[in-house]
Amino acid sequence: MSGDAAVRRIVALHAPGLRAELTTRRALRYATNPGAASGLASHVRAASAIRRLGSRLIVVQDDVNALVVADASSGFKPLLLPPGADGRRSFDDTIGNKHLKMDLEAAVVLPDGRVLAFGSGSAEAREYVVVFESGTGVRVRHARGLYERLRKLCEALGSDLNIEGSVIQGRRLRLFQRGNGARLTGRGSVSRVFDVDLDQFLRWLAGRGPVPGVVDVLEVDLGSIEGVPFGFTDAAVTHDGRVAFIACAEESADVRTDGPVLGCRFGWLDDTGAQVADVIEPDGSATLLKLEGIEPRPGSNRVFDVVADMDRPDQPAWVAELRVGDGPESGPVGLMDS
Repeated sequence: MSGDAAVRRIVALHAPGLRAELTTRRALRYATNPGAASGLASHVRAASAIRRLGSRLIVVQDDVNALVVADASSGFKPLLLPPGADGRRSFDDTIGNKHLKMDLEAAVVLPDGRVLAFGSGSAEAREYVVVFESGTGVRVRHARGLYERLRKLCEALGSDLNIEGSVIQGRRLRLFQRGNGARLTGRGSVSRVFDVDLDQFLRWLAGRGPVPGVVDVLEVDLGSIEGVPFGFTDAAVTHDGRVAFIACAEESADVRTDGPVLGCRFGWLDDTGAQVADVIEPDGSATLLKLEGIEPRPGSNRVFDVVADMDRPDQPAWVAELRVGDGPESGPVGLMDS
């Protein structure tokens, strides 16, 4: 961490008239069964981030060592990552190997077209950055130095490290720290955005520079429900340059434990404030889905693809359409329409 990093604090406000409604949705299943040798189920299991790369979508899974690549013509296909220390690619409590997963929770598309997926950093096994490049495949980089720096910063601010989202905005890589697990642990529950100089980060990624420091910290009070704080689960930059985010209130004991979701919010974030609205189902009720990834549709600033993690290995994750605004918008065709 840079000793000069400023810590700024804002409180998210409910925005009158802002509406965020889930519409079309479907279960995420592979176009063809990956087969037992892959170590994967026949469905996408724990969707945690989503990014658009040209005409394709890249879905990240936090309990599975495989990315998912999809387009409108061929459907969802796995892109295998190396297995974990126990030789498996799937991790859950029934197997007893969840402590070995990379816990990939956030993703960005670099200006040169590479896709990065970040581990949460909530445990030593989760300090990895996966690099996917069309034509050359994937590589996994152990990023202990980067995560040590982020962890020390979190400890100084009174919280556990848990990176859940990432975006590139201008020349900044913005990492979204999820505040959760405080009710039972006593640790701080404030969500934060850590800003890293993008050029420094890219030099480090290429092995030509030191671990980048955090140049700015934004603390965001996202509110709570029944005493459970909302915490960032992902963010995205829209076509007009704004940061959109989603946040869930999950009653979890700590940053490594799942729990019931009491609500989910959509919001807009800038350097001066944040505006939020509860995400609702078509019938107007608040959604209890654990939305973990968000990405704008091509050419739209109000229609998004979102993914939900069901937190059960036997249930497929969901991809849904999220429409935001104070009235209907005729959005462009995306994967949900195929």
